[in-house]
Amino acid sequence: MITYRDARAIDGPKLGAMARQSFTETFGTLYRASDLAAFLDEAFGPNGLPAQLSDPDFAVRLALDGEEIIGFVKMGPVTFPGEWRPDAIELYQFYVLAPWQGQGVSQELMAWSLEHSRSHGAKEVILSVYVDNARARRFYERYGFEEIGRYAFRVGETLDDDRLMRLIL
Repeated sequence: MITYRDARAIDGPKLGAMARQSFTETFGTLYRASDLAAFLDEAFGPNGLPAQLSDPDFAVRLALDGEEIIGFVKMGPVTFPGEWRPDAIELYQFYVLAPWQGQGVSQELMAWSLEHSRSHGAKEVILSVYVDNARARRFYERYGFEEIGRYAFRVGETLDDDRLMRLIL
């Protein structure tokens, strides 16, 4: 049975490992091993995602199958370059492991992220998505997200072509 709860600092190591697994299974073939390793260490190592679990600027919701973290979504202040509304919020990461995709986990996590955004006074949600991640783009578009620009997403020394998307709440 899949359950959902807010992440706690103690979840850091397991969440970091799950995020590494999910990113690697989705994008691992796109990068040199050194670039992938550098990104995974920075984003999901002890000073990355796990450290943000105790930062009050960030909120992370977990999806669990028993004790196993199978998905998560992270929300926080907008950090993309440019001018953003003060009542904007960023959807940073939205990961669901492959065996649980298509099982309703993504819909539950998205429902939480939109409710979290509204309850914290946000009027828009901003995210970036890899240009060739058609499945994710279609998912966001179903919720009303629209492309608003481009963003160079760094993975090690590789710069990916991401699209910025926005949902007006």
